[in-house]
Amino acid sequence: MADRRPPEVDRAAASRRAVEMRRARAALKSALKAGRLDPRQLVDAALGDPGSPAGSLRVTDFLLSLPAMGQTKADQALDELGISWRKRVGGLGAVQAVRLRAFLEARDARRAARLGIRRSRLVVLAGPTAVGKGTVAGYIRRNHPDVLLSVSATTREPRPGEVDGVDYYFVSDAEFDRMIRDGELLEWATVHGAHRYGTPRKPVEDALAAGRSVLLEIDLQGARSVRRAMPGALLVFLAPPSWDELVRRLTKRGTEDPVEQGRRLETAKVELAAEGEFDHVVVNRDVGEAAQQVVDLMDAR
Repeated sequence: MADRRPPEVDRAAASRRAVEMRRARAALKSALKAGRLDPRQLVDAALGDPGSPAGSLRVTDFLLSLPAMGQTKADQALDELGISWRKRVGGLGAVQAVRLRAFLEARDARRAARLGIRRSRLVVLAGPTAVGKGTVAGYIRRNHPDVLLSVSATTREPRPGEVDGVDYYFVSDAEFDRMIRDGELLEWATVHGAHRYGTPRKPVEDALAAGRSVLLEIDLQGARSVRRAMPGALLVFLAPPSWDELVRRLTKRGTEDPVEQGRRLETAKVELAAEGEFDHVVVNRDVGEAAQQVVDLMDAR
């Protein structure tokens, strides 16, 4: 009868991998217990890579690693969330993942209220072309300095008056390729079939870790990518008062020729249909009022 056991060298390698995984999980639990790791970041990482140390961590062990979380509280949480103690974080279903994130958000909100801490929040502002995303974001930058407006990288040329490092990071195609390759972008997309735009990852993560709220002014594709990467982000759709007003704004700014204007308007029809994917809708009738609504949503808990 054939020997079905793997070769000795394979068993040894498997044993080493198992030891490495246990050590990695132990390090994650230690970081959670000490408050060095945001539980929501671990959940995002686990769902993104179920085979990773974070993904293979049992939900019970994850909960017990949270500060001030004992066995009784963990059991109650699992019961309320409808999650088996055997379940691993990376194996959670879509509904279970949403429930767990909501539980973590509520727990964090109670702690913040008790300690008088203002929590950070990642907000994505998106909408159709020419709706005024950049104008609203610029108003927030000037009037609400406590909010960090993330600066995107782009391969397009600067428009009149735009400043490198303030409005955008204007980079070459080769540099953009390098940023993608090195994992430096939280999201990126080709917009209007022409130039590429992306959000540098590190400034966003550093600001959130420091307790600052971050606003991303990006396109629809980017908003979808951020939601996949960071499910806790709040998505705000900036809408025009009417279709006629959107057409007027696009033609008035004079930055595109008629052919490009027509292409962008066709894209805008598709973008407007995606409004239902967002958490909130803000109509941009007045820049100051729209900006204040966005800031209010950032502060809402």
